[in-house]
Amino acid sequence: MTTQPLATGDPLRLGPYRLLGVLGEGGMGKVYVGRDGDGAPAAVKVLRPELAHDQHLAQRFVREADMARAVTSKGVARVLGAQTEGGRPWIAAEFLAGPTLDEAVRAYGPMDVPAVRALAAQLARTLHDIHAAGLVHRDLKPANIVLTSTGPRIIDFGIARPEHGLTLTTTGQIPVTPGYGAPEQVLGRRVGPASDVFSLGAVLAFAASGRRAFDGAHVPAVQYEVVHGTPDLSQVPPEVRELIGPCLAKDPAYRPTPPQIAEVFAPPKGADRAWRKGPLADDIKRRETATKRLTAPADTVVTSGSPSRRRFLTGAAVGVAVLGAGGGAGAWWLNREGVKSPTADVPPAVATPEAAFVSVIDSQAGKPPNALWGPFDVCAPAGTPPLPVRDVVLMQAKAGELLALSVTDGKERWRARDIDAEAGFVSVADRLVVGVDKNGALQAYVASTGRHVWQMEAGVEAVLAADDTNVYLTTPDNMLRAVNAWTLAPLWTRPMTSPRSAHGPARAAADKNRLVVHGRDGQVVVIDTATGETAWKIKDQGTLGQAPSISGATVYLGGRSLMARRLEGGDFLWKEETLASRDSAVGWSSPTAYDDYVFAIDGYEAHQFRTLPDVNTPGREWMQPLDNRGAGISAPAVAGATVWLPESDHGIVQVVRRTTGDRLFTVRMQHEGAYQLASDANRVFITRGGRIVALPVFGE
Repeated sequence: MTTQPLATGDPLRLGPYRLLGVLGEGGMGKVYVGRDGDGAPAAVKVLRPELAHDQHLAQRFVREADMARAVTSKGVARVLGAQTEGGRPWIAAEFLAGPTLDEAVRAYGPMDVPAVRALAAQLARTLHDIHAAGLVHRDLKPANIVLTSTGPRIIDFGIARPEHGLTLTTTGQIPVTPGYGAPEQVLGRRVGPASDVFSLGAVLAFAASGRRAFDGAHVPAVQYEVVHGTPDLSQVPPEVRELIGPCLAKDPAYRPTPPQIAEVFAPPKGADRAWRKGPLADDIKRRETATKRLTAPADTVVTSGSPSRRRFLTGAAVGVAVLGAGGGAGAWWLNREGVKSPTADVPPAVATPEAAFVSVIDSQAGKPPNALWGPFDVCAPAGTPPLPVRDVVLMQAKAGELLALSVTDGKERWRARDIDAEAGFVSVADRLVVGVDKNGALQAYVASTGRHVWQMEAGVEAVLAADDTNVYLTTPDNMLRAVNAWTLAPLWTRPMTSPRSAHGPARAAADKNRLVVHGRDGQVVVIDTATGETAWKIKDQGTLGQAPSISGATVYLGGRSLMARRLEGGDFLWKEETLASRDSAVGWSSPTAYDDYVFAIDGYEAHQFRTLPDVNTPGREWMQPLDNRGAGISAPAVAGATVWLPESDHGIVQVVRRTTGDRLFTVRMQHEGAYQLASDANRVFITRGGRIVALPVFGE
């Protein structure tokens, strides 16, 4: 659900809040994003006009406001104001810039043990505060927990009740998400604080494993498991499994209290880094930035070259990057019964099956090891490089569609016949694969199985890159766009600075809040992924389609020079000029960054440089002569103790020892054409002339 501008009939102001756009709608009301006189954001829920005279619903709305205002804990979303009498009732609540727990786990996978302990301790303290106010939340679940830069916050008091209150429904009419409500709730019995503890245990099991503790083919089956079954904690790390188990006791009397939970889950020092460092923290920061942009006064939002406020509301990050309307945090004041996120059922990334190393001692000198599988004649003759994603490797098939082979045996795993693989395909968090179909619509599939997940918007020309959250694409009208792959919300759209070229599309890479685009006009533009604004750029870097390589805080660029720059601000670190500067067809290939090293080919020579973050001069470790001419060749592949270097003139791949550059053996594939290389999990995948082969590598 995308944030929309105000429509005819929408109020322009409610109390002190000027309304800026619509976040979403539910059965009872509509939620707007608002700004008070000081510029502070708020989520404002309004009872539908046609329901305002329904005494039962009006009382429920008033009760929701009263319940939320009764809790003053730092771990809940604060109620900022409300009008519950006269006119249209509304509630204004704190605007939380962060993903919900279910969004975060879907995007970044299960939390590690220290983060789970920190999550448990903070949620337990908040539950204690809720219970101290005389309330029972009654609907604690991953979608009702927002992860902010200061930690988790519990939201949605729509069905909270005083501790002495009975359930609102009879048996079988459950107002909570199946699998998270306690057995006594399922049975329609009186609930108390211990019911929230059961829900907390189910939440922690999900956070630690990425799967529900109670599951089934349909709702009654899930509820049966809650009442009679044993929770599935098989994927929960042993360190916290024994702590979560007691929370899920069938008998409320045997469940620990929130203070006891906070004590036994006490996290190690620094465990809150999950909200301060890493991909989740980066996601939160992007949402906070989007919040500031949204609620800035209008005369400060629209600047030269910036999108208008209307465009920002209709096509940018408000609905998801700030509140996630419809799919998570954005609709947290809504009665969202029946609303399901398009990616709610996407499973966690599968384990990566590693290949066994080949022993140098047991191998014949100068002879390549036996292939793990292939070569198979299944690829497009001049397709894009293969893309390993955990247990599959993706490529452009002979007819142009997207093909996934098993990395272990090369057998076809799945095929997306409608996808135009030449237009690009990317992996999002190793869980989704996104490509463009022949009608220009964006399509997403589960990476391991090929199950179709979603389709959205026509008018896509090519997919350039992706990070763990967003897909970056171009449109036929030469615009660059960012789309959240988990909620389908467009984040921003801006002009594509590098024009189209008959020689091929721009190449790009994304990481650490930056999208690096190397165009065929030789210009490199680095874009802030939260705002779509240019962070920095350089010209005359190279026009032969070199792909950027990002490692940590550094980006490496091929072309007229091999250049290293700070990813964040573009600060220059070092560069090595090509030795063939007078020959436009020769230059540095796309580089490959690996640990503290970078590998690249300069025409007839392959080089390894040691490069440290705080050193502005590279140390050349070795140089290996090659029979090459042309910078359009594949980037080197690095795996185990080996580096794989394509040679265009002799039609071979030269394999050398990574630490010394000494030659080990060569690989030759029949057919004509350029080599394309990729490596992952102790395998190197090579395509040439329509064939693909997987080879093992020597160990360290």
